[in-house]
Amino acid sequence: MNLRHSPLATALLLAITTPAFAAPAGDAPADAAMQAKELDAIEVHGERVQKASSPKYTEELLDTPQTITVVTSEVMAQQNLLGLRDVLSTLPGITFGAGEGGGGYGDSINLRGFNATTDITVDGVRDSAQYTRTDNFNLESIELINGANSAMSGAGSVGGNINLVSKMAREGSFNTFTLGAGKDSFGRATVDSNTDLGKGQALRVNAMIHRNDVPDRDVEEYKRWGIAPSFAIGLGTDTRFTLSYVHQHDENIPEYGLPYFAAYGGLLPGVSREAYFGYRNMDTQEIDVDVLTGVFEHDLSDTASLRSLARYQKVDQYTVVNPTQGTWCLDSGVNPANGQSCAAPGTYQPSGPRGTTRDTTNGLALSQTDLTTRFSTGSVEHALVAGVSFMHETYELDNGNTQRNADGTSPVYPVMDIHNPNNVYTGPVNYIRAGHTDGTLDNQALYAFDTLKFNPRWELALGARYEHNEGDTRTINFSTGAISKFENEDDLFSYRAGLLFKPAENGSVYLSYANSKTPSKASVNGACNAATCEVDPETAVNIELGTKWNLLEDRLAVTAALFRNERQNYKVADPNNPDNPSGTQQLDGKARVDGIALGMAGNITRAWSIFANYTYLDSEVLQSVSDHVRETTGVDAQAGNPLPNTPEHSASVWTAYALQGWTFGYGVTYQGDFYTASTANAPRVKSYTMHRAMAGYQFNARFGLQLNIDNLFDKAYFTRVRNNGWATPGAARSAVLTATFKF
Repeated sequence: MNLRHSPLATALLLAITTPAFAAPAGDAPADAAMQAKELDAIEVHGERVQKASSPKYTEELLDTPQTITVVTSEVMAQQNLLGLRDVLSTLPGITFGAGEGGGGYGDSINLRGFNATTDITVDGVRDSAQYTRTDNFNLESIELINGANSAMSGAGSVGGNINLVSKMAREGSFNTFTLGAGKDSFGRATVDSNTDLGKGQALRVNAMIHRNDVPDRDVEEYKRWGIAPSFAIGLGTDTRFTLSYVHQHDENIPEYGLPYFAAYGGLLPGVSREAYFGYRNMDTQEIDVDVLTGVFEHDLSDTASLRSLARYQKVDQYTVVNPTQGTWCLDSGVNPANGQSCAAPGTYQPSGPRGTTRDTTNGLALSQTDLTTRFSTGSVEHALVAGVSFMHETYELDNGNTQRNADGTSPVYPVMDIHNPNNVYTGPVNYIRAGHTDGTLDNQALYAFDTLKFNPRWELALGARYEHNEGDTRTINFSTGAISKFENEDDLFSYRAGLLFKPAENGSVYLSYANSKTPSKASVNGACNAATCEVDPETAVNIELGTKWNLLEDRLAVTAALFRNERQNYKVADPNNPDNPSGTQQLDGKARVDGIALGMAGNITRAWSIFANYTYLDSEVLQSVSDHVRETTGVDAQAGNPLPNTPEHSASVWTAYALQGWTFGYGVTYQGDFYTASTANAPRVKSYTMHRAMAGYQFNARFGLQLNIDNLFDKAYFTRVRNNGWATPGAARSAVLTATFKF
């Protein structure tokens, strides 16, 4: 991309040169106000958010019977966390899948033992497209909402929900501009400009341009730019409307990583951490995200308000990938996949889906309206939210292969040296289209939530959601001409209940119970088939006993919870069952995760902040085969094994201290080992501990510098490990210096 002529570069230049955006030099009152604001900013660097962003949550976090972890933009900025995976990797209980999932290359998330890839929302609205969410330039915060959340956000898993909270125009004027540079060709510039136009109107523009190589990797790189304007009217009045738009464009070389075999301790001997086994001149990931949102709010009275959100979203992603798959022959002449001898020591023969090409488009149109009212029935106070939502999603996929001979056959891939792989493709380039898939998903939902306050000590939170979920998937195989279409239609009922006791004004103890429903067509880019489409929705439940306390004059929040996430039934194959001649899968699978979650966020003193979390997960497959298979064979090989991608212990802490203009921060992230599958001999991913540090100096109210060092001790570790022999290495040590200008 030519930055000199890009529209974003122009926007950035305008943002920092327009005189109206800069306060007059030497304006003492403005400086004093800015200094006060800077001092206040220190207070929130430990995540002292008081309430979840969704209007469905009427009470403060302290009085919400559910574990909700909020990572604010300040916390992300202190640690220089930019992408969604960067942020979530600092939150315990989360791991990531490798390579492509069912929807293609992108964010594949495992939360508290269960897949949460389609349990991502933006401003409480579903964002089910599978792509890589690389940048937080337009995010106010990220909310990790643990436990079954179908009643709140619709059909989903029992692990939880990840909600991204967007920045919006608001009252007051401020302008923040950042420039960052660092190792591995890191370069970044951002603008966050909010202009109060008076008379309840405001315009906010967020913009970003970014590029970086992956530390200690020879090829992978990320390039992107984005712009996000929002305009609000009626601020400070009973009737408000905000219109916002986001566009982000990415050009990345995706990370598929290195050969990984547990029997050899992970990385194969003789393979460098910098090596790239794809093709640097072919592999690509291009993403375009466009989101248009309108939010209308009206206060009907002091105790009743209406909020309606409408959104149109389109996500395009084009990928050409060459995963790290094939046959390896070590210097010792052994094939690590089977332990047998091989004829060409020190080599790698690429095979498998080389040159895989996917061109996807996800579309979403949604309307969601919430009515919130507070009233009393006798001595009982109510905070009632009732709402309705309508959603229509579309999905299109063209898939094929770009590295093909003209007749469609696969070329012969040359053997590579495992010490120095030749990662430039010189073979034929012909795109051969293999198939086309399109799908739709429609969801209509009614829901209601009520918090009943019986007295200052006892509260009961109730909620329920009824939704109709209907979707279809149609595929065309161009090599055979076969066309298939499968449909799924389900009515889902989700609910939640939480009893809360307040032993003191600053503390609460709660017990909550909730379920989740997952239909066979759970996402628009997911497909059901003849064996699954007619199967009833899967059911999971979450029970949680927890306590929350605001301490040190409400500066510090501490939380603790015991929980159980249980999939009461999930689909498993049912072969050779005379009572099931169609081979329809059965809801006989069962799995469970028991856990402990501890959290601390806020300020120990006015200058010392902390953001810390710990999670313990005890996972187990209870049944992995159908009742018929278990009764006739007596064999359930996975029963009793831990769930994949579920570490027992994981923890993270970030702490910062401000001293006479300086701010010093230090963080440690620990993730315990885990298995990549529940099957016998599944690879076991090693535990790791990673450190990061920060030092910043605020020269005055308008200018500051911040140095971040990630992976301080250059720890070699792996994430996103795939069963068939590859994993993504964690980023090596890196350093970034960021200058922040405020006007």
